[in-house]
Amino acid sequence: MQELGKLQQSVDRWRGLQSQVGDLVELTELAIENDDDSLEDELTAEADDVSSRLARAEMELTLSGPYDDRPAILTIHSGAGGTDSHDWVEMLTGMYAGWATADGRPVQVLDTAYGDEAGLRTSTMEIGGQHAFGYLNAEVGVHRLVRMSPFDPARRRQTSFARVEVLPAVVDDDSEVEIRPEDLKMDFFRSSGPGGQNVQKVASAVRLTHLPSGLVVSCQTERSQHQNRDYAMRILRAKLLALREAEREQEISNLRGERVSAEWGNQIRSYVLHPYKSVKDHRTDYQSGNTDAVLAGGIDGFIEAYLVSKLGDDD
Repeated sequence: MQELGKLQQSVDRWRGLQSQVGDLVELTELAIENDDDSLEDELTAEADDVSSRLARAEMELTLSGPYDDRPAILTIHSGAGGTDSHDWVEMLTGMYAGWATADGRPVQVLDTAYGDEAGLRTSTMEIGGQHAFGYLNAEVGVHRLVRMSPFDPARRRQTSFARVEVLPAVVDDDSEVEIRPEDLKMDFFRSSGPGGQNVQKVASAVRLTHLPSGLVVSCQTERSQHQNRDYAMRILRAKLLALREAEREQEISNLRGERVSAEWGNQIRSYVLHPYKSVKDHRTDYQSGNTDAVLAGGIDGFIEAYLVSKLGDDD
């Protein structure tokens, strides 16, 4: 039924585009026959809208990987840059949440680990909607921020880094990811807030260790021990799926990208807020001078430019 729903949604989308194009052509021909130029602006705007929708629909046709249509589990890790890198993780968390919200996608924060002074050391969220993993897989890599540091009394320029990791979520009917109770070690601890201080008296945070693989996942976002365990299991299953796929294909980059350190020389994108404002993707050379819009979630141009470049590589 889920597959049928997806196919129906796709058919409805293309039929809607077909209908919109038909109406636009008919109205344009009528305006030409009557020598009526009063509709020029309206027709131009609608034609641009159709072109944009068509380009997006065509882009989604290229997202045909086995996991591209799944929800994405996105984790952001702080890198070089100290407190600024922790703040950078929090900014990127807001950017991806903004991207999802603007596109009507569900967002659920699965885990956060606070920095010692400010920001977040790591942040994990699940983002749903059509082709969530297919789109967000374009974001895998190191993101670099250059700005005047708000944490430096001398207000010097600071460069900080964060690494983005994206995994496909495991769906209920995934028989290839099975976790036996005897393979799982579970520990409980008190969740911590900013500054590392314990924020709860009850040990509600959960740490799961998958003994055969050695994978360790923790979650402390919720007050409920049961809820934290559920979130940790979702993250662990996604990591196991990536591990199984990597073992099968002999290259982990197919799912999560090559693991590189979050520091100089490894960035896929630079966000410069001082001395000028610009965001540039180093893989495609796509850039934007509207840094506020990008950090609010306006990253569609970067994602689509990357996907187009991948098409060229495949050809």
